Amino acid sequence: MNEQSPARPGRLYLLIALLFGVGTLHFVAPKPFDSIVPGALPGKARTYTYLSGVAEIVVGLALALPRTRRLGGLLAAALFIAVFPANVKFTADSLGNPKAPLPIKIISVLRLPMQIPMVTTALKISRTA
Repeated sequence: MNEQSPARPGRLYLLIALLFGVGTLHFVAPKPFDSIVPGALPGKARTYTYLSGVAEIVVGLALALPRTRRLGGLLAAALFIAVFPANVKFTADSLGNPKAPLPIKIISVLRLPMQIPMVTTALKISRTA
């Protein structure tokens, strides 16, 4: 019998905390998020900053509630994929800026491959909810 092992509870709680925390930051300190909104999107960057903040908080809430956890996992995976272009822009901008601090450059590069385990963990949470 090929049973799927459930996602580790620590990873679930980490994703929930990450989504609530970063979602809240979109409202508390929106400027850094505005700066990574791809310019090809129509409208104001701040609109996308606020919408993505709301999305992160709602997805975190969906993961936090056992009744909506399966859907929350799918939504989290989709959200992590949807924000990937902004993360790529952040990396390109920081690497192309000679004044950007080295730790910011390192973090921006390291966060790109971190999207893979975030997406796979969210999908595993959805499958095992």
